[in-house]
Amino acid sequence: MSTKKQYSEALALESLDELAELVETAGGETVDKILQRVDSINPGFYIGSGKVDEIRELIMREDATGVVFDDELSPIQMRNLAEALNVKIMDRTMVILDIFAARARSKEGKLQVEMAQLKYQNSRLTGFGAMLSRQGGGIGSRGPGEKKLELDKRHIRERMEILKSELAEVEKHRNLLRARREKNKVPVVAIVGYTNAGKSTLLNKLSGSDVYVQDQLFATLDPTTRGIDLPSGSEILLTDTVGFIRKLPHHLVKAFYSTLEEAKYANIILHVMDASSPHIETHQQVVYETFEKLGVKDIPIIAVYNKIDRVVDTYPKDEKADSEVAISAREGIGCEELLARIEEIVYDNMKSFKISVPYTSQEVVRFCHEYAERLEEEYTNDGVEVSGYMPKDKFYKIEPFIIG
Repeated sequence: MSTKKQYSEALALESLDELAELVETAGGETVDKILQRVDSINPGFYIGSGKVDEIRELIMREDATGVVFDDELSPIQMRNLAEALNVKIMDRTMVILDIFAARARSKEGKLQVEMAQLKYQNSRLTGFGAMLSRQGGGIGSRGPGEKKLELDKRHIRERMEILKSELAEVEKHRNLLRARREKNKVPVVAIVGYTNAGKSTLLNKLSGSDVYVQDQLFATLDPTTRGIDLPSGSEILLTDTVGFIRKLPHHLVKAFYSTLEEAKYANIILHVMDASSPHIETHQQVVYETFEKLGVKDIPIIAVYNKIDRVVDTYPKDEKADSEVAISAREGIGCEELLARIEEIVYDNMKSFKISVPYTSQEVVRFCHEYAERLEEEYTNDGVEVSGYMPKDKFYKIEPFIIG
């Protein structure tokens, strides 16, 4: 359920529908949704006392076992609601953390999830005792959640210190991989977008891989990178990232910064959207707000309108993108055009060249092999003729040898 003064009713209902999807993704079943208009949030119960009585009756009628609120509850609100309703009380943050705990596969993903869960627990451990005894099992209890009763603040802090050091090692390894990629000069293209927009399906279609795909929120948590060839034969690295979502818990924004920051270091960003979604405008806004938090700027963005085969009307465009392509990743529609657009941007920062290098200056040829693309070589009596594309900032090295 949701209550927010600054929300329009349409946005609040949209957010509630998404919360129901999250609950189903976590393995629950939604039996009803409640929206309340209030002038201010009740500090003790989040909702009005009359609404608490209404929900109690609804719980009995539907034989429900829990209530999920669309915003993060304070420890006092959670305790009071649990005592008043005598069922499991959850908020949006708990559900998202639970999904992440179930979906994380890589070592880093599992570490990040546990860190986020411990931060959430640590911020509300006081006053949880009696409430947690009736909260056992089901959504919100996966990962370290099942140890809530035994963990006091000191144990949580000790575990967080261990996780910090393990994550630092993982980050060091990832930075080494990133440095290697930069040295090899292979362009990196990050696929980003709202959760369930079709990012993994697109990665699979373009790379011929088999990344897990499911029509549900947060099907992919761990970043996946695949090498693919552009129409010219040049190679790029395509990276799938975790999907964005509105009201992403601040514990997760920080914990998953390293997972999401692949977008920050990419050469090109593919902003994938579900063009058939009635909520595409809100999704665009959430993605750009997340970009701002991550410090993503000055990177060419291609707006990729996915699921175009399901579109029956016009849809709001991404006005901040540099270019756009309409596709259906599942059906393969528009994928060749997308690759061509990526190639245009990759080569936009390069200049074509043709040089003649004397045999006494072979370090220039080696320089071309290191930095140039689409190289062709021809050996003559005077030396080696080399042609291709060179980044503009590296052109100084070959300028003395340019011919034609």
